[in-house]
Amino acid sequence: MSHHLFILSPSDTPIYNLTYSSTKPAPTTMSPLSSNLPTWSTSAFAGTLTALSGASSATQHTTGGGVRIGGGQDRHVIQMIANASLDAVEDVMRKEGTMYLKSVDKFNEWTVSAFITPGNTKFVLLHEAKNDEGIKSFFLEIWELYVKVSHVRMDIARDSNG
Repeated sequence: MSHHLFILSPSDTPIYNLTYSSTKPAPTTMSPLSSNLPTWSTSAFAGTLTALSGASSATQHTTGGGVRIGGGQDRHVIQMIANASLDAVEDVMRKEGTMYLKSVDKFNEWTVSAFITPGNTKFVLLHEAKNDEGIKSFFLEIWELYVKVSHVRMDIARDSNG
């Protein structure tokens, strides 16, 4: 099971992306909220000041704790799905006016969920399993860390300008 997170600027410019792969199969029955999401911690985002300033991460976590860089055609297909879903995100955003947009699009096995910040930054998650409450909690954690990192960036910029 895989999850793909994309953070996009208000002009839809990619800011950050992360791919998480797990060998844990998608559950076939209803289960607790957190069981459908990977066991990643958002603390991985806490130190991504440079990533949020424009760098990109396409890391895939593999079994055994190893990490390999994603690549090849699969990564491009995932990026295409996320990019193609932006029109659906915009449509749902205009209709609902909420920050968490749940499932806005579907392509084969991939469901696209989105979260829009008050500043119009978009968090887009491609996932295979349905878990609206768990995904909403994940987006809220990511947003909190995004705000914290943004404030640190502003403080650094202010200090460097004297």
